[in-house]
Amino acid sequence: EWVQALPKEVMVAVDMVVLPRQDLIDIRDLERVFGTDNIVGATINNNRGNAYTDFRLTSDGFTRLLLADRGMSPPRLGRLIQRLLEIETYRIMALIAFPIARETGRQLTLKERRLATSVSNISKIETIEDQRRELVELTSVASELEALAAEHSYRFGAARAYYAIVLERIQQLQEQRVQGFQTFGGFIDRRLAPAMRTCESTSKRMDSLSQRVARASELLRTRIDIALAEQNSEVLRSMDERAGLQLRLQETVEGLSVVAMGYYLVSLIGYLAKGLKDQGWLTLLTPGQVMALSVPIVIGLLYVGVRRVRRAITKSKQK
Repeated sequence: EWVQALPKEVMVAVDMVVLPRQDLIDIRDLERVFGTDNIVGATINNNRGNAYTDFRLTSDGFTRLLLADRGMSPPRLGRLIQRLLEIETYRIMALIAFPIARETGRQLTLKERRLATSVSNISKIETIEDQRRELVELTSVASELEALAAEHSYRFGAARAYYAIVLERIQQLQEQRVQGFQTFGGFIDRRLAPAMRTCESTSKRMDSLSQRVARASELLRTRIDIALAEQNSEVLRSMDERAGLQLRLQETVEGLSVVAMGYYLVSLIGYLAKGLKDQGWLTLLTPGQVMALSVPIVIGLLYVGVRRVRRAITKSKQK
């Protein structure tokens, strides 16, 4: 009733009994008290006491500890009681991460399958739509992994810290083996250590998967960059072809413009020759002859002039 009245959720409850000035307890008495023969016990604190427990929760939610005092001072006994309580407290606190690690492991398995599928599809990408779909998938896996890490990394780190405290407290017990009993250190090594290794493995697996997703994303982006480079190369080649066509068209236009300007200039020369003929100033040649003789001269001068103008424009653009 006292436990149920507590305002917060109870994480650890220990029912501990200290027997003062007690010598070694008969194993049959211990089995009768704990109701099982699977008891953890050891001589502790340089043979000044014996501690026993079965590390099981009773129907009321308590773990039971029995400590036999064989001549400890009150301060030493108090420190020993505190260490025993801390072992059970931090053992339970460390184990909180174990079911989280198992559930996270199942989620990581699904994400590893998704990653494997995406990696195998990268070599089969043919269209931009395929690239977009695989990039969206990898981004989704990466974001989900980051969410898992943000949610559970603290818990896994706390479990490592709690486990280290448990090992330290067991070492401080200075326990010695009692015939027929498993030591506290042996129990922790067989029961708690595998759970902590599972948590550590899950944490490393999560980090490794994040790195693999990052490498796959980088590989996909490399393929996208190569595809973009090829597209840009095609665009540049088409631009070169268009530039060549424009140059030839420009040369054609320049030739036509030279002919057109030459036609008008020769016509003007013809009009000038007719005027001079009417005034009597032109006696040796007819206007038609003058026009015929002026054609190559006019065309040549116009061609040279147009070429010089084009060269000057080209040089100004290069600067």
